[in-house]
Amino acid sequence: MARSPYSRVSYQFGPGPVTPAVKALLIANGVSFLVQVALPSVTTVGGLTPAAVLESFWIWQPFTYMFLHAGLTHLVFNMLALWMFGVELERIWGTRAFARFYLLCGLGAAAATIGAALLPFGFADFLYLTPTVGASGAIYGLLAAFGMMFADRPIYMYFLFPVPARIFVLITGAITLLLSVTSSGGQMAHLAHLGGLVTGWALLMRGRGGLAAELKYRYTKWRLQRARRRFDVHQGGRGGGWNVH
Repeated sequence: MARSPYSRVSYQFGPGPVTPAVKALLIANGVSFLVQVALPSVTTVGGLTPAAVLESFWIWQPFTYMFLHAGLTHLVFNMLALWMFGVELERIWGTRAFARFYLLCGLGAAAATIGAALLPFGFADFLYLTPTVGASGAIYGLLAAFGMMFADRPIYMYFLFPVPARIFVLITGAITLLLSVTSSGGQMAHLAHLGGLVTGWALLMRGRGGLAAELKYRYTKWRLQRARRRFDVHQGGRGGGWNVH
């Protein structure tokens, strides 16, 4: 008896296979973490320390800090988020545009951290002299883009509660803002997260032209191609096709 094609059931966890830029970022972060374990001084040299950037002109730090992490758990959760949110965005935008967006969000998070370190508040002195590490700022930018492009896509908050992506981003941003104001000594990470989130939002919301227009064009093109597949005409019937007269 022939088996019906509709009896097949397939399951997929997450966004599917890893895309080129996400794969490269996963490898780069993994290798950087191993180097950190072998040479702890790399964290001091490569982490983002506003004092080192502004006084010693260690201008590579706003770039290198996003490839370093404070521990294995920090790395694993960031890379899991990169895979979950980054893969689908890269499929839509393309590898080059996705990589540019990711790096710009990371640099935006770095700028927010340096700017906060210059504020006339008590925590700024600590922030000015302490290294900040992690890809979280860039990933929060991806989260903002994901929430804007897939507004109604459910995301399981704390792996339990399904929340539309746009609401998830708003809640995450509000919590990050609150923690950056109220936490003692932990403002560094929260400010970097908030900086990446705002940068991602600003890149997609700014005027026509540039990266924002390119990303929106790619998204629109992807949606049109996806819709067109639903109306594709396939040959059918016995004898290999239909006779048209």
